[in-house]
Amino acid sequence: MKRKLFFLLILFTCASSYSNLMGQSIEDLVKNRFNGAYDKKITLERKPAKLPGVREADVIWSKTVWRMIDLREKMNQPFYFPTVESQGRTNLINLLLKGIRENTITAFNAPSNDENEFTVPLSFDQVKAQFGAATKTVSRRNFETGQMEDVTVAQEIQTDEVKQLIIKEIWYFDKQKSALQVRILGICPIRLYYRDEDVAQTDLRRKRLFWVFYPEIRPLLAKNESLNPHNGARNFSFDDMFLIRNFDGYIIKEENVYNNRPILDYASDAYASQESDRIKNSIFNFEQDLWEY
Repeated sequence: MKRKLFFLLILFTCASSYSNLMGQSIEDLVKNRFNGAYDKKITLERKPAKLPGVREADVIWSKTVWRMIDLREKMNQPFYFPTVESQGRTNLINLLLKGIRENTITAFNAPSNDENEFTVPLSFDQVKAQFGAATKTVSRRNFETGQMEDVTVAQEIQTDEVKQLIIKEIWYFDKQKSALQVRILGICPIRLYYRDEDVAQTDLRRKRLFWVFYPEIRPLLAKNESLNPHNGARNFSFDDMFLIRNFDGYIIKEENVYNNRPILDYASDAYASQESDRIKNSIFNFEQDLWEY
């Protein structure tokens, strides 16, 4: 008798689990990013990794630099693709725009001199204007009356034009940990585009769109992942990608006494590349020079 009851209990439990699984609607499966084998919830519930605290007294050296990341390079393409949302994944710029539109993160004005990047907030409409996608009034002919009329047109944001990022970061030596550390402070997307009247596309324009404060956007980045081409079950979140520095870039400016002037203001071509390498090497050589062998 006990064996029969035990068998019936197991059968009822399995049937109940199967019915719950098969009873899910298509909307629920899509909402939960069900991929046909298991329900992915870890990413949606992920929180950014807690960074160790730093005391001012422990920082004996620091340098702030601005780094350019070209999303067209193969290593950086996980930040650029997919340009259209696919299987619950989106690219970095669409993710940032979503956060700005929903007021979960703040966009700041992007001045050309990079001074006070995080002081002047921008609304979503102002961000759209930076893309040249603000609502505007145009004159069109009404085919029924034959008269010209003013029509309000809302232009689309061309996110595929964002092909570069500027990252502001601070490198510092923590004597408590006896190690060189780095923290990202902000991200600024760069729009590369041609003007409508430039039919031959001979004059490529670059425009800084907005700054976002990295510590503020980390919760959003941690809950959204980029594709790991080697193992789809172990995708990195965007926050992971930045923390482990899974990107390639080059320094375009360091803090200096000349109003933090960019490298291109005093060097060009191969000399600019050499200056960028010099700054990079000076950062890593500082740590090496502290030790005696």
